[in-house]
Amino acid sequence: MEIIPAIDIINGQCVRLSAGDFARQTTYDADPVAVAQRFADAGLKRLHLVDLDGARAHKPVNLAVLEAIARHTSLDIDAGGGIQTDEALAQVFNAGARHVTAGSLAVREPATVQRWLATHGAEAVFLGADFKGAHILINAWAEQSTLTLAGFIEQYLLLGATTFICTDVSKDGLLQGPAQRTYQQLVQQFPKARFVASGGVTTIADLEALAEIGMHGAIIGKALYEGTIALPDLRQFI
Repeated sequence: MEIIPAIDIINGQCVRLSAGDFARQTTYDADPVAVAQRFADAGLKRLHLVDLDGARAHKPVNLAVLEAIARHTSLDIDAGGGIQTDEALAQVFNAGARHVTAGSLAVREPATVQRWLATHGAEAVFLGADFKGAHILINAWAEQSTLTLAGFIEQYLLLGATTFICTDVSKDGLLQGPAQRTYQQLVQQFPKARFVASGGVTTIADLEALAEIGMHGAIIGKALYEGTIALPDLRQFI
């Protein structure tokens, strides 16, 4: 199972939200490049980089941070937040991301994301399934869509997607454990999909449980910043 540390950016700084609430924001480091370097030095290969300013502005805002991390590390970066147009997609790829995560746009404009999948391939375009309860959330987690989590995944598997970053917004940043039962159901229902767990991962035991049920990857954010998971503890997964 791939271990993917997360860096969320607001005003160029490394932050974490609690349950997707921008009013419940903690700033952990003013230098996200240094944070990314620590991840790389620990042997991690991937990075999930979220432009939270971009998610609210509906366009990339923190491209300079992406460029700097790509320039100073060899991390394989997937970037999300505000990627709404072909121009934005090109900007993010040109800044150094190897993958993009399409979330809200995938709900509002499936034809656009289908075209991106056909043009760039499923290895370059991931689907961001941000959910709360049974439904997908959009617009920086502020609005509930009519799409169910299972319906969203089924739709995009038919359109050629393979990798789904599934974030349980109700658990994100709360350090209360991941939505293991939901993930287990998804793995059983869609065995051909590659699911990445996001939200709530708190301990090494959480990671071991996610690996046991067959998750392709797990994103870790607040647990690394708060120290409930230490970077050396991840060696068994590297």
